[in-house]
Amino acid sequence: MTVYIDPPVWPGGGRVWSHLVSDVSYDELHAFAAAIGCPRRAFDRDHYDVPSARYPAAVSAGAVEVGCKELLRRLTDAGLRRPKRRGPSRDG
Repeated sequence: MTVYIDPPVWPGGGRVWSHLVSDVSYDELHAFAAAIGCPRRAFDRDHYDVPSARYPAAVSAGAVEVGCKELLRRLTDAGLRRPKRRGPSRDG
């Protein structure tokens, strides 16, 4: 069981955010997020958006700190990556 978190560098809504992912399952990710107080609405396709204020709690609870590229690599290697769907191109 490993859950990873990247640094809080992603701006949005007047705050700075991290991404929290699992390399095992979404069930593991949901359980971990609930344990640190992240609401389910913070789940976005394949990760949780975690505000910087909650970052220390995630690390204290066992999330492994990794860079953004490493987080994406681990998520992809685990087969859990769900990229955004692209709409139809304007060219048809």
